[in-house]
Amino acid sequence: MNGADALMRTLVENGVTACFANPGTSEMQFVSALDGQPAMRPVLCLFEGVATGAADGYGRMTGTPACTLLHLGPGYGNGLANLHNARRAYTPIVNVVGDHATYHRQYDAPLNSDIPSIVAANSLWVKSADSPDEVAAVTAEAITASHGPPAGPVSLILPADAAWTDTSVTFAPASRPGPRAPDGEAVEAAARAIRSAKAPVVLI
Repeated sequence: MNGADALMRTLVENGVTACFANPGTSEMQFVSALDGQPAMRPVLCLFEGVATGAADGYGRMTGTPACTLLHLGPGYGNGLANLHNARRAYTPIVNVVGDHATYHRQYDAPLNSDIPSIVAANSLWVKSADSPDEVAAVTAEAITASHGPPAGPVSLILPADAAWTDTSVTFAPASRPGPRAPDGEAVEAAARAIRSAKAPVVLI
């Protein structure tokens, strides 16, 4: 079992069973892992904006994150508008963003980019799984973060060598925290503001 298989098993066993994908060459191990995991429903999308929009809709309807598979920083950039909307709507999504092999980053290939900076604006959580033994734990952490609170999109960066290299760490459990009690002082402040306004308007 390699890192991509561990990622796939961790997603499925933690309830993430839909993947909206626009893969490139860096993500072929993930695609192979999809083939070997019948519990994951893969949906090939011909544009990243379709993948991220579909994942946003899926999360809003089900309350459960789908995952996306996006090709490097430019691929994430192509789906950014819908991920902005997902963040504003608190939609849980686990974005898996492929990356060059860790040892190849130094050569600044044409599609190389600063992925953490690109994804940061619309991700509640960002981390790169730089070794195959980290993939399962980082995937579980991503799933937990997507549920929040607050819920929203997260970005797991998957270097190609972490995906294709064998690992003995094949699964990690994610947790799903229950809802937090509202902040009493915030509720009181809102009530005071509404009572004191001449013509209050509440935007939800």
